[in-house]
Amino acid sequence: MDATVPPLGPTPAPASRRPLNRVLPAKPVPAAITMVAFTVVLYLIELVDQLTPLNLDDDGIVSRRVSGLPGIIWAPLLHGGWGHLFANTLPFLVLGFLVMAGGIGQFIAVTALIWILSGLGVWLVGPSNTSTIGMSGVIFGWLVFLLVRGFFARSLAQLAVAVVLFAVWGSILLGVIPGRPEISWQGHLFGALAGLLAAFMVSRADRGARATSTTLGA
Repeated sequence: MDATVPPLGPTPAPASRRPLNRVLPAKPVPAAITMVAFTVVLYLIELVDQLTPLNLDDDGIVSRRVSGLPGIIWAPLLHGGWGHLFANTLPFLVLGFLVMAGGIGQFIAVTALIWILSGLGVWLVGPSNTSTIGMSGVIFGWLVFLLVRGFFARSLAQLAVAVVLFAVWGSILLGVIPGRPEISWQGHLFGALAGLLAAFMVSRADRGARATSTTLGA
């Protein structure tokens, strides 16, 4: 009778448990706390801007100026008043929480890619002599990432979440079309494109990990 030999090393996780197929974070409470803490930071920054003469809003992205490049880092943390911040708060909390489904490492990588590429897009084609600020570019990137990741991952659960998200926030995607001059459609457009790129890159990385797991478990 043949003996069964256990595989060397850790047993690969089933495909259904791979991070790309998750809909909610594996540890939802720490993920929620992280997003709330991030939101508190945004409110504290706006409070400082409102109560001091620092004029933080001037530190946004100033297009095609070398001095405006640091704004790519700071712009998403700044908002043009409480109304601007209030409008971004709910989608920021919900979408950021859902993006954490792939783990904190993936969340940081996806967010950093969207943050930088949306900012670079604004710097390249945004309006001259204007400081562009706000988290909208990152929010657009997160939304598109969540809308398309299910197609790349072939995940029915993620596609179902995408349908719900599109029903709730799909209309904001019209913000990629030039319209009101006080709204940065450039940030929205490049944020959305960065979210699409992030979803594609994450899916490729996941397929590579699955192929490796299948080989090791054979």
